[in-house]
Amino acid sequence: MISILDRNTAYSSASLETDRLFLAVPTLDDFEEILAMWSDVNVAGPIIGRPLTEEEVWARLHRIVGHWALMGFGHWIVREKHGGKFSGALGFFKFKRKLGPEFDDAHEIGWMFTPDSQGKGYATEAAKAGLTWLERDGQCRETVCLIPPENVASLALANKLSYVITDEIIYRDKAMLLLRRGARQST
Repeated sequence: MISILDRNTAYSSASLETDRLFLAVPTLDDFEEILAMWSDVNVAGPIIGRPLTEEEVWARLHRIVGHWALMGFGHWIVREKHGGKFSGALGFFKFKRKLGPEFDDAHEIGWMFTPDSQGKGYATEAAKAGLTWLERDGQCRETVCLIPPENVASLALANKLSYVITDEIIYRDKAMLLLRRGARQST
């Protein structure tokens, strides 16, 4: 894995490279592919219950880039190294969900991959690279995630990454599982 500090933006960001993937901060050029992913009910449905509108995806793109600009971390766009095919998105955020300081003060991880990128191990590969990057200097002691109990694929990935269910809550009128992972655990 290679971490490169991008200087072509008004802020510092990190790009990551794995054996099969390239993770980069999204740009306006990525919008149509992000929109296609988030507006696919089969992709967005298991995570948020419905596809997003173009306006919502546009705001989401700005929120992602804003995380990098203000917090020094955020989501990456994940692409296959061979050919550059868009595969999905993965990264870290702090959304101030009001779930208590143990959750809200931690880095939250999230991921979403296109249907034709699922089942190839891309999410695991990208998540391991992202977690290694986040934990590189010892400042991040743990990460959290929020997953609907029926999202079996995301729960399986969380388990591979050593996340442990710590609570079940109702968030925005929907049952959700809170998961936590200590830093530098075996992935």
